[in-house]
Amino acid sequence: MVSTLRIPRLVVAAPSSGSGKTTVATGLMAAFTGRGLTVSPHKTGPDYIDPGYHALATGRPGRNLDAYLCGTELLGPLFAHGAAGADLAVVEGVMGLYDGAAGQGELASTAQLAKALRAPVVLVVDGSSQSRSVAALVHGFASWDPEVRIGGVILNKVGSDRHEELLREALDEAGVDVLGVLRRTPQAATPSRHLGLVPVAEREPDAVAAVAAMAEQVRAGCDLDALWALARSAPPLTGAPWDPAGALAGSGTPPPSGPRPVVAVAGGAAFTFSYAEHAELLTAAGAEVVPFDPLRDEHLPESTGALVIGGGFPEVYAPELSANAALRAEVAALAAAGAPVAAECAGLLYLARELDGAPMCGVLDASARMTERLTLGYRDAVAVGDSVLAPAGTRVSGHEFHRTRLEPGAGTAPAWGVVRPGPPRTEGFVQGGVHASYLHVHWAALPTAAARLVARAVRPGAPV
Repeated sequence: MVSTLRIPRLVVAAPSSGSGKTTVATGLMAAFTGRGLTVSPHKTGPDYIDPGYHALATGRPGRNLDAYLCGTELLGPLFAHGAAGADLAVVEGVMGLYDGAAGQGELASTAQLAKALRAPVVLVVDGSSQSRSVAALVHGFASWDPEVRIGGVILNKVGSDRHEELLREALDEAGVDVLGVLRRTPQAATPSRHLGLVPVAEREPDAVAAVAAMAEQVRAGCDLDALWALARSAPPLTGAPWDPAGALAGSGTPPPSGPRPVVAVAGGAAFTFSYAEHAELLTAAGAEVVPFDPLRDEHLPESTGALVIGGGFPEVYAPELSANAALRAEVAALAAAGAPVAAECAGLLYLARELDGAPMCGVLDASARMTERLTLGYRDAVAVGDSVLAPAGTRVSGHEFHRTRLEPGAGTAPAWGVVRPGPPRTEGFVQGGVHASYLHVHWAALPTAAARLVARAVRPGAPV
C-alpha cells in the first residue's frame, strides 16, 4: 500500500569524522524531545553504538539506514517504518558527507541517504583551526552535488567570541545560514576504546548524564526554532513503509502453528550490537522473543528453543562471561541438541572454546584472541552450504568490524564464502543448527533468515 509520509526531518552530516556529528545529532534529538516532540532517531551505516545514545535521547529504538546492507530500495521504507508516529526524524550521518563504501561512489554515504529521503542537511563543521577558510570548505560541500541540499551549518569547537565572529562573517559572505555555535567543552565527551564509543549499556548512568550535557549544549548554542523550520521544509515522501509481516510473506516458510517458540536474544553490556528489525522479524515469524544477559543470568529463558547472540564486546567481559559456567553449559547443551543458534562476531567468540585464555561455551572447536589489527569493512558473501539462516548459494551483503582473530579447529563447514573485497575466502562456521560468523548481516535484506530460524526452533513442551 503506497502512502504519503509527511514528517519533518534533518540529516546531520560533517566534512569528516571527529567533527561532532554524534554530539549534535544526539543533542538535537534530546533537545527536541525535551520540547515535547516525538523524535525518531536514525543512523547512516552499520554502526550499532550511536543508536544506543539516540535511543536514550528519544525513548525510541535507534534505527540504522544502510544502503549497502539493505539495498537502496529499502532506505525509504525502513525510514518510514521507524518514523511512524513521530513528529520529527533526525538522521546522524557517517564519516564525511560524501564518504561511503570504498571504491563504490556514493553508495552507503550520508549524501546518498539525504537524497533518498529528500531531507535537508545540517553540516557540522569543526571550526577549531580555521576562520575565513570555513566559507570555502562549506561552499565546496554545498556545491559538490546539487541534489544534496545543505540547509545550514552548526559550528563546533569554537574557541571565543572573536573566533565565532570571524566564522560567522565568512559564512555570511558565502550566503550560508549559521544554525548554531558550540564552544569547546569536555562536558558532553563520551569515552571511546578500540571499536569507537563505549556503548550506553556499559556506562549508565554516565551515559544519561552525557546525553543531558549534549542536549544542554545544543539548547544553549543552536537556534532550535530555525532547525525546526528547516526540518519542516522537507517535502512529503511517498511509498509503502517496511513491514516485518509483509517482508516475510514471500519467505516460503509459514509461521509455526501451536505455541510460539521462545527465541532467546543475548543482550546486556557484553552483547549490545543488534538491529531493531531483527526482533520484529522474529516476532512476525511467530516467535516469542525473550532477552537475557549472559553476564547476569545463570540460565537461558524458560523453554528456549532457539538462540540469537549478536555482536558486542565479549573481550572486555571475558572473565565474567567465563565465570558464568552454568549458562555456558546450557548454551552448549542447546546447541548440541540441534536447536538453531545464530551468532555474529561477539556471539561467535562466545561460542568458541576460549577467548584470550578464558573458557567460553565450547560449542565450536576454535580459540579466539585479541589483536592490534582492526578488521573493518563491507563484504559481499555467498552461503557455502545450507544452514539455519540461509540455503546454499544465498548472496548477502554484510559488514565486518573486530580486533580479534580466530584459530579454528578442523572439520567444521564454513558459513560464508566472501567474494569481495580481496581474494575469495571462506569464513565462519556451520555445525548442526549453529550458524556463527564474524559477518554482521541486516535481516531486513534477508527476512528468510528469521523465518528459517523460527521454523526450526524447538516448541515449548517438546524435548530439547
